[in-house]
Amino acid sequence: MANPTYPPMDDAQRSAVASALGAIPSGQYILTAAFEDRRLGALIGWVQQCCFEPPMVSISIQKGTPIMPLISESRQFALCQLGKDDGRHVRKFGGQSDLGDDPFLGQQLIKPMLAKLPILAASRSYMECELVCHMDVEGDHDIFVGTIRNAGFTPPFEPMVHIRGDGMSY
Repeated sequence: MANPTYPPMDDAQRSAVASALGAIPSGQYILTAAFEDRRLGALIGWVQQCCFEPPMVSISIQKGTPIMPLISESRQFALCQLGKDDGRHVRKFGGQSDLGDDPFLGQQLIKPMLAKLPILAASRSYMECELVCHMDVEGDHDIFVGTIRNAGFTPPFEPMVHIRGDGMSY
């Protein structure tokens, strides 16, 4: 069966879609990965549990983000969930950094179960994941799915939650 062809959205439809998408709350995470001698981190918000057994999460990453090749090559990633008032890590990992610098130098890290993954000690929770699927969905982001192999949680916990307002941009 062929996919239906839809007409382009008019401005009113696009505005309604942007508002509806912008109302979806998201947590704030530092996505980390390491391969060979490189370690990188990136602020992401599009994280979703996608399986109970085995436990899995899906993440969405903007195409061209420097961390993507590290995830693909190492076949693993970690998610470090930020607490409500953790603006320091949002600033550190929220923008483009010098790719020659290790963003984890000077950071307190937890020893990971999976080799070399940087886990921020300041995380309110973290998940170490083995990559099981990478999908190019023909949009401006790719989807990665990982099986959770290890995790940690520090109560009491109030997660950082972000409501974008305009769902067509960060």
